[in-house]
Amino acid sequence: MMIPDSEMILKTLFELIVGERSDDDIQGELIDLLGFELFETVGKILENRASLREQLYEAKRQNVATISSLAPHKLVPLRNQSGNGGYCQQVVVQTRGEAEMRKEMRREQKKMAREMNRITHAFGEEQKLEIELAQREIFRKKQLELEALKWEPSLRAAIQQKEVYPFVFDGAVHAAETVVAINGLKYALPEGSERIDKRAYEIVKVPPVKRDSVQDVKHVFIKDLDEIGQLGFKGFEKLNTIQSIVFEQAYRTRENLLICAPTGAGKTNIAMLTILNTIHEHRTQDGTIMKDDFKIIYIAPMKALATEMTESFGKRLAPLGLKVRELTGDTTLSKREIDETQMLILTPEKWDVVTRKTGDNALASLVRLLIIDEVHLLHDDRGPVIETIVARTLRQVEMSQTGIRIVGLSATLPNYVDVARFIRVNPYKGLFFFDGRFRPVPLTQKFIGVRQPTGNFRENMMIMDDVCYDETIDYVKRGHQVLVFVHARNATSNLAEYFRMKAAKAGDSTIFVPAAATSTASYQTSKKNVMQSRNGQLNTFFQSGFGIHHAGLQRADRILMEKVFAAGHISVLFCTATLAWGVNLPAHAVVIRGTEVFDAEKGAFSDLGVLDVQQIFGRAGRPQFENEGHGIIITWLKSMDKYLGMLVRQAPIESQFFKKIHDNLNAEIALGTVSNIDEAVEWLSYSYFTIRAKINPMAYGMPHGITKTDPELRNRLTKMLTEVAEQLDKNHMIRYDSLNQFLSSTDLGRIASNFYIKYETIEMLNDKNLPVTFADFLPDDRAIGLIAQATEFSQLKIREEEIPDLETLTAFGCVLPIRGGGLASVPGKVNCLIQSFISRSHVPSFSLMSETLYVQQNGSRIARAFFEISLKKGWAHATSSLLTISKAIEKRMWPNQSPLRQLVPDFIQIGEVEKIELRRMKEGQIYDLTAKELNNMFRVNGERTLDALRMLPRVYVEASFKPITATIVQVEAVLTPIFNWNTRLLGKAGAQAFWVILENIDENLIVHQERVAINKKKVDQSEPQRIIFTIPIRQNQLSKVFQLRVASDFYLVEDSVIALSLHNCVLPEAGKAHTDLLPLDPLPIKVLNNREYESIYSFKCFNPIQTQAFHALFHTDESVLLGAPTGSGKTCIAELAIFRLLNAHPGKKCVYIAPLKALVRERVADWQEKFEKRMGYKVLELSGDVTPDVATLNASPILIATPEKWDGVTRSWATREYVRNVGLVIIDEIHLLGVERGNVLEAIVTRLKLVTRRSCLRSSPARLIGLSTALANAGDVGAWLGIKDAYLFNFRPAVRPVPVNVHISGFPGQHYCPRMALMNKPAFKAILTYSPHKPVIVFVASRRQTRLTAMAFISHLVSQDDPRQWLKCSPTELEEHVRSIRDENLKLTLPFGIGMHHAGLMPAERALVEHLFVERKIQVLIATATLAWGINMPAHLVIVKGTEYFDGKTGKYVDFPVTDVLQMMGRAGRPQFDDSAVAVIYVQDAKKNFYKRFLYEPFPVESSMLPQLANHVNAEINAGTITSRQQVMEYLAGTYLYRRLFVNPNFYGLDDVSEESVTAFLTSLIDHSLEELVQSNCIEINEGEGTVQSTPFGRLASVYYLEHQSIRFLTTTMRAEMTVEQALNTLTDIPQYDEIPVRHNEDEINAKMARSCRMRLTGRDMGCAHTKTNILFQTHFSRTPLQTDYRTDQRSVIESVVRILQAMREVASLNGWMSTALTMGILQQMCHSARWWDDHPLLSLPHLREEDARAIDVRATVPTLQEELGVVRAVGTNEVVKRGKAKMMERTTLSDKEAEEVLTALARWPILRVISYSMDDGPTMRLDERGERTAIEVEKGRVCTLRLKMETRGPGKYQSEAILPHWPKDKSASWLISLGVKEEDLLLSSTPLAPVMGNGRANLRFRAPEKSGRIDLTLVIQSDCYLGIDQEYTIPVLVR
Repeated sequence: MMIPDSEMILKTLFELIVGERSDDDIQGELIDLLGFELFETVGKILENRASLREQLYEAKRQNVATISSLAPHKLVPLRNQSGNGGYCQQVVVQTRGEAEMRKEMRREQKKMAREMNRITHAFGEEQKLEIELAQREIFRKKQLELEALKWEPSLRAAIQQKEVYPFVFDGAVHAAETVVAINGLKYALPEGSERIDKRAYEIVKVPPVKRDSVQDVKHVFIKDLDEIGQLGFKGFEKLNTIQSIVFEQAYRTRENLLICAPTGAGKTNIAMLTILNTIHEHRTQDGTIMKDDFKIIYIAPMKALATEMTESFGKRLAPLGLKVRELTGDTTLSKREIDETQMLILTPEKWDVVTRKTGDNALASLVRLLIIDEVHLLHDDRGPVIETIVARTLRQVEMSQTGIRIVGLSATLPNYVDVARFIRVNPYKGLFFFDGRFRPVPLTQKFIGVRQPTGNFRENMMIMDDVCYDETIDYVKRGHQVLVFVHARNATSNLAEYFRMKAAKAGDSTIFVPAAATSTASYQTSKKNVMQSRNGQLNTFFQSGFGIHHAGLQRADRILMEKVFAAGHISVLFCTATLAWGVNLPAHAVVIRGTEVFDAEKGAFSDLGVLDVQQIFGRAGRPQFENEGHGIIITWLKSMDKYLGMLVRQAPIESQFFKKIHDNLNAEIALGTVSNIDEAVEWLSYSYFTIRAKINPMAYGMPHGITKTDPELRNRLTKMLTEVAEQLDKNHMIRYDSLNQFLSSTDLGRIASNFYIKYETIEMLNDKNLPVTFADFLPDDRAIGLIAQATEFSQLKIREEEIPDLETLTAFGCVLPIRGGGLASVPGKVNCLIQSFISRSHVPSFSLMSETLYVQQNGSRIARAFFEISLKKGWAHATSSLLTISKAIEKRMWPNQSPLRQLVPDFIQIGEVEKIELRRMKEGQIYDLTAKELNNMFRVNGERTLDALRMLPRVYVEASFKPITATIVQVEAVLTPIFNWNTRLLGKAGAQAFWVILENIDENLIVHQERVAINKKKVDQSEPQRIIFTIPIRQNQLSKVFQLRVASDFYLVEDSVIALSLHNCVLPEAGKAHTDLLPLDPLPIKVLNNREYESIYSFKCFNPIQTQAFHALFHTDESVLLGAPTGSGKTCIAELAIFRLLNAHPGKKCVYIAPLKALVRERVADWQEKFEKRMGYKVLELSGDVTPDVATLNASPILIATPEKWDGVTRSWATREYVRNVGLVIIDEIHLLGVERGNVLEAIVTRLKLVTRRSCLRSSPARLIGLSTALANAGDVGAWLGIKDAYLFNFRPAVRPVPVNVHISGFPGQHYCPRMALMNKPAFKAILTYSPHKPVIVFVASRRQTRLTAMAFISHLVSQDDPRQWLKCSPTELEEHVRSIRDENLKLTLPFGIGMHHAGLMPAERALVEHLFVERKIQVLIATATLAWGINMPAHLVIVKGTEYFDGKTGKYVDFPVTDVLQMMGRAGRPQFDDSAVAVIYVQDAKKNFYKRFLYEPFPVESSMLPQLANHVNAEINAGTITSRQQVMEYLAGTYLYRRLFVNPNFYGLDDVSEESVTAFLTSLIDHSLEELVQSNCIEINEGEGTVQSTPFGRLASVYYLEHQSIRFLTTTMRAEMTVEQALNTLTDIPQYDEIPVRHNEDEINAKMARSCRMRLTGRDMGCAHTKTNILFQTHFSRTPLQTDYRTDQRSVIESVVRILQAMREVASLNGWMSTALTMGILQQMCHSARWWDDHPLLSLPHLREEDARAIDVRATVPTLQEELGVVRAVGTNEVVKRGKAKMMERTTLSDKEAEEVLTALARWPILRVISYSMDDGPTMRLDERGERTAIEVEKGRVCTLRLKMETRGPGKYQSEAILPHWPKDKSASWLISLGVKEEDLLLSSTPLAPVMGNGRANLRFRAPEKSGRIDLTLVIQSDCYLGIDQEYTIPVLVR
């Protein structure tokens, strides 16, 4: 027979035999070990002990070989072979290892016997003997191995020496011991301990440890510390002994530390030393602390301790400007508060929750110091949480390569080396152990174990009270104060009363009253204060010398009790354990009366935790007054050994981790840190569990010798974790692929992790056999019943004495029937407590109150989790019920009660609410009443009631269905907040969250759900929130009823519900079928019949798509629409059309329109190489960056433009020859008609059609080629473009040169950044899986994401065998490239083979990255989505990491258009290298099905013209193509909008397509557009003649490409005599800048930047696009360095500023405001020069700094410096450089090269002189002559022409290029000429002047003033780009 603990018996037996203890000492233990039946055997063992020991040692010395000869006959036999009685004759003790070895030996014996029989008949005797001997040798070796398995561990353990570490002060290692037996167990206690046995109880007294052996330590004095150290220890003189020993390692190194020291030894100050060390590391050289760069986390085991620590550290770190905040279950912090905080104090559970959520990655990544207080709690029920935290932190350190210092603080514990190893402490540097000798006051401990007689409970309690009284009075008689700790609030007063009564009986009353203190004045004051307390008990007890203290007392009373005890006015204070944790109030003696504490979580009494005992004992002894303290613990005798064992630290602390393994493993899988079994084993290897399991495997259910066969326990842990994974998979919490051992999280598992829900509770939800099951239909009563069944409550107990109280609560507090069991069951009890809590019923008993609190804390969380689960399952009814119940628990009110209850008592009184409830009126009805009606109806304050009601968050909802196709419907909802933001209720900032849920009522299904947050600003402005989402619709759902529900996430108010129906929707019909790809032979390029054309191609044949379209493109002039997937060679198709134009229509122009500047640039670079360099056809770019002159445009046959630029150009088609000469228009990506900018393409084509129709100038219309991806409605687009069916090619999305496998994965999470972080690891694995060696592009939404993704990849690469596996060139070669890079992040990523590509990089950096990727020197490119459009760089694998981007205009994350996602996917596959490719698309899980369905079922292209119609109509009116309303209708009929109106009317807000409806809709549309233009002063309507004509302001809108709203803004905002500041404010507030994005958290950055801006922005909204634009301009003028995103945004605002300023200048001209017009010129100069108008004039020159300019001359200007250096007379630039270089070097700090560049710029700076002027054809007047000029006569009111003659001088007179280092584009130095009457601020004329090269002329037409007499006209010539060279002339005229 086998005994389970056989191995332990053997081990203990041999340890006893070889140990040093005497025979008498071990006799009892041997009998206990082997049993009385083997009494004789014990005697024999003791008799032969000496020889046995000697033989064992000998065996060890001779190694295991000798054991084989000893074991069978000299040691205890394994089997009783002789038949005589002997040791262990009844049992065979063997380990699993031995059993397996024996089996193997028996098998081999049998096998050998068979073999012998088979082969020996052929052998002789000698050979047989040899074989037999060989077999015996093998068998003997096996026997040796078997014996080694048994004896080796015990022998090794007995002889092993304990290692000595430098900072371990453990006196117990060498101290003498006293053995004391308790409850049959013997304890080795410190010398001098004694055991006293009394009738009713036993006492064990443990004396204090002798302090004489503590060596003298040199103390560290605070005055010797640096500045930070002195601030942190302000008020301290020196560090104590322990702190001084630890000082060097804590304060001056980054070592991980484990500090084991007695309570009260000052561990908090050690923590402070490590905190100050971290602060030191984050200081700049000037002493500034970089507060945003680090976080310190302090884990405190209890909330009370967390509060105390927050206060303590907060005060001490405040002088350093650092914030400390508490984050526990009781407190919540906003993201902003967390960001502002440098140190967070949390409970272990809270930090676990925080780090479980991927959203807090940002917080976790900033942690630099983790302090875990009371780390010995590892053996407690909460130990698994600490293990999880540490394991997660250690893995984070390794993954992210960021250093996080871990500091463990602990009481003294036995196996400190194991704990040190667990938190990665170097035992020689960071392990500090201090025993009891280091306690500030030596502690005598007394353990009293009360025997429990058979009497009743009350008698037992009285025995304990008597013992407590006797111990207490003993100390009081000696003049000491005593703290008596009990474990319930009412127990304090009960015990105090018992003491008072007993003292009175025994005549001891006077003993407790401190006689010495009663006569003092302070005692009388205390007495008076106590008498004034409302609590009468306090006074009664005070008179007897007693006090009570617990959390139930009012705060003032608690503080009073603390004061009177501290002053010595009472002798005994009865208190609860909160005093030990929260208040530092020591006493000579502390008594713990009883150790049974009610645990609400377990629903029963359990033993007081050792942590509490240590904390309470820490209050014994007053360091400054006494040299000893006494700690007495009175418990039951049965529990005494527990506290003895804990406090004398004899039992090693073990791990409890596996108790929570399901929950912890699930959390890691949900977090994404564990994705397969190997990673799970690796994660587990970081735990304390693994460390202890290797040392003591039997404690964890493993065989003793397992470490021999599996030293790292890898196989065992793999098996254990596989079982756990299978159970989690069975429970639907994870998906476990047993074949590949992959682990992935499910919604259920993620929700369980985020809400801290137990594995068993999820198991309960999956169980369909319970009284209440989790189902799609869940009324409120069943919802509460379901919550009550959660296993979080299963520990609660049913106590018979509580049943009457529960019945009372049921009668008065339970509104709903109790489901799931009666009151005699735990779910029934929990249900009753939840309902009573919501009803706010009074709970009578203490235990029920405690349990109610526990139920409330957990109930709300569980309800929220169940709500999320039902939401994910799509159960409409259950979701609504669970959200309601969760809010009911949080707000403690029922849904049928008035929502005003949530505002009691701060905003309304309960009496008023109850009056309203009596009428049973709904919220909506009350809303409709006036204050007066409310007052009359309810006799309440009507105004206050309405105000209160309007504080509760509600929204008004409007929604509609818009069909997209026959199976797809778009839902558009508008949420308008209709509540007032009250800062007392909702906070000063933040947002209110609402759930938007679209329900299919008939099927009880949630079709769509999302959480929307509305912030304070939007509420204050009642700003509508527009939400658009798309849903699939099945045919049978058209008749179903839908409703959109909007529910507040936090407040219990009526949901806003709106019904929706598809009954009347007109669903669009399916479009034209796709074009089939014909099985044609590929055409060779020879068919072009042109060597030049053929030479530009590297391939030999056209691909199938090009082949099929070849004839239409190359041999006809027909317009063509071609839709094909990205990567199908559409560029080549465009080139075929150009070849046709060049062949058939020489002299005609081709215009290629590409939607993005990046695409334009790419096409220009490509075609300049192909057409310009090889064939001589000039290719010209036409974009916002480049505007060529007319001559160049006329000479270029190929123009490449952006839609906006070509739209602007063609608006003046009648006056532009090159526009009329266009023969071919190629529109690339024409499917972008449907996106926001698509209206411009629509306007271009509509204008082209209109002009063709009307113009007699054209004999043949221009050919149109439309290129696009596969279209759903190609027929519509083709028909609109006028394309015949034969020339419409629309190939399927699957028709690609390289087939692509698409993988779509969904990721959970409401918030964008955490979701992106979740994608990093899967993306990394996808690269390793699908493209380990081939090129990879990862598309992300923002520059920040490129950086974060690259850094995440690097952290994963670091843990790989080859971290540089993606770098495909030598490091030295790469180093050459990296030298030129300025971007620090790019410098870091390139050596790992990862490139980044975004607009924030310099053009050269982008070009370098492109080059490295194309040349395959780096494998991975992480790019923003624009790269998909901009550059043709395909890869084998494309990962689209997220399909949303932040839309600065709406301030939220929105989806990329599907076309963009297709474009990104299109980059997968390299036709020349791959025969297949892979695209991986990561989306939000809710959108996964959408993308699965629509990626290959493209959306139809709809028109985006509607919102912009007025602007395009204005352009046509200004161009003269529209002159009447009828022509507006004609124009509209030519738009794509008109065509789509009939196909999909509902999409555009049209109910049906009847003639009347369409006519009414179009008429209304035209009227509205024209009315808008009239309002903007852009057009005038002559109603009589029915004509419309443009105004000068309308011309400005058209010419300068501004929206009519911008012109309206300018005409109403601008005025005369505007200052630069006013002009800048007007410029930045223009609607044109509405689009500038304000990203997440940029409002804070804006506020910070605004503080340093020159022009104040007080009172402006920092989250507004216009405020940001203002800041961007001001930083541009100040040349302030900006971060990447802001640099790009600054470029965006500057690129469009010139046309806006020109329009503003013209508005000023039209109004005749001279000073305003000149101000606009100055503002334009500021923008070009990047300087303020009043900066030193020389600062516009390159390289010059303020001090250099002043050194040259404080009053110098550019013209005076030119004069000084003789620039005017200089022949060339070199002459100026030679002449001025010495002076420049002498006066400034410029380098040699810089001085040359300054002088070169100075020589080229324009010098313009007006030589003469004349009026009309009158005499010429010279301006360069001195003296009085003759006034020219003009006739008043007549139009005159002022003719100016001018010249440029100096070396730069024939150069026009401006020197503007801070202007992003090339610029010619032009001029602005203004003529006016300065005194009257009247502008007569204004005109721009092109660069003057040598000699020039200018004419100004103006109307002469009406006033007669002599007038001095002022002529101002301003540079349009240079500050400080403006000229002003006076021209006298005589008006007649």
